[in-house]
Amino acid sequence: MTESQFVDEAVSRRKFEREVAQYRELEDSYRRRGWFLLDATFPTVLVLFVALKVTPRSLVCAVRLDFTNYDLEPPSVTFVDPSTGTALPAKSLGFKMLRLNGLKEASPETVTTLAQQQRLSVQELLQAHSPDETPFLCLPGVREYHDHPAHTGDLWLLHRRSGEGSLHFILEQIWASGINPIRMLEYQIQMNFSGFQMDAAALPR
Repeated sequence: MTESQFVDEAVSRRKFEREVAQYRELEDSYRRRGWFLLDATFPTVLVLFVALKVTPRSLVCAVRLDFTNYDLEPPSVTFVDPSTGTALPAKSLGFKMLRLNGLKEASPETVTTLAQQQRLSVQELLQAHSPDETPFLCLPGVREYHDHPAHTGDLWLLHRRSGEGSLHFILEQIWASGINPIRMLEYQIQMNFSGFQMDAAALPR
């Protein structure tokens, strides 16, 4: 039992195992969407997300969900370096999680037109006060959201029985708002002039 585990560990562990078992039942479908469960050792789950619609297929992010005290508390969500498990600062993520505001009934053509006109209103779900800070997922059902001072009126217990805070729900939100919309890789090339290349045959003899 970890120091921070104040809920009966057997309870949290049983609910954690239920979440993982439900994931395993649909694992083939998840893999076809680019989700790869790398590790599930109580109380954490590590999942990789791959963008399948781009060439070459690319690892976009790794996310760790911590189910300590689940489900009296919702899972904690952290985007991490998949090789070390360390939390990544906002500037290292390389992707965003976005939602459109007020366009539920808009057609894809309308959304594309508004985007071309730079008139889209979007909500960023990954929040950080500076590029060097670890971002948090601003989403009901995520521990960091409910712990944030701005959300004291939106208690986790109001969402606890809604399905928000489940492993599937959180991964689905990450995929829908951050991974599925990716269509191409974006490069930034910086060119420096290093001199002229000469044709030796043109040199005087």
